[in-house]
Amino acid sequence: MTEISVEQKRSFAEQCRRLVDMPIFNQVIITLISINAVVVGLETSTWVLERYSGLLHGINQFILLAFMVEAAIKMFAHGNRPWRYFANGWNCFDFSIIVLSLIPAAGPLATLARLVRVLRVLRLVSAFPELRLLVDTLLRSLPSMFHISLLMGIIFYIYGVAGYFLFHEIDPTHWRTLPIALLSLFRIVTFEDWTDIMYTAMESMPYSWIYFLSFVVMGAFVMINLFIGVVLNNLEEAKLRRLDELAMPPSQTEILRELRATQESLARLQKRLGEMGDEKGSKS
Repeated sequence: MTEISVEQKRSFAEQCRRLVDMPIFNQVIITLISINAVVVGLETSTWVLERYSGLLHGINQFILLAFMVEAAIKMFAHGNRPWRYFANGWNCFDFSIIVLSLIPAAGPLATLARLVRVLRVLRLVSAFPELRLLVDTLLRSLPSMFHISLLMGIIFYIYGVAGYFLFHEIDPTHWRTLPIALLSLFRIVTFEDWTDIMYTAMESMPYSWIYFLSFVVMGAFVMINLFIGVVLNNLEEAKLRRLDELAMPPSQTEILRELRATQESLARLQKRLGEMGDEKGSKS
């Protein structure tokens, strides 16, 4: 009985793995996430809520149940080691959203529950490998971006102090204090009507354009290109790591899975050949 029970568990885990690996499985999940996104958008309409609140609530509960079933299937796919499901960071992200979705949508936590429904849309990121690659790239770029941000902060500070001493009497609206000067520099680097600030300064200091143009070149063009360069470099590295993972030799579990599938195919072929032989024998 014990051996049969173990074999049944192994067979069930194998079926769950096959189900998870099927393209239709991921497509169904993507469809449910998309429907959830539409429902969340409809809930912002008072007219829709007054007429179809019950239907929207039912759809939300059905989608939550489907997500719970999906997580359970992925856990069962690991057989006797369901905790391996949490070894994947994206699985942890999906599971966290499911747990947060269990917050009751009534009482003091109603607003939080609605916000969690919006977070379900983020599951589209984990559903598409390309989006996962982009997010992984951004996360890996954070250390380099921190150093670029630190360099940009130093440049902002230098130009902010210089701008205060140069223009605080000419244009107190934009340079009266160091924090206001830094805020004005941020406006300049985003190209939000920055020429108005420059022309105001040039009325009293004709050569002040040197200050503004040099900051635009340093703060906008150089720094933004550094950010883009870091992201692109990490994106290429992420793609290479993805190719290396795909080129890795199959694990023992995958080999055993392929062997079982081959044995089953051979058994079906042998059975079919035997049936054909019996048919020929009966005809003769």
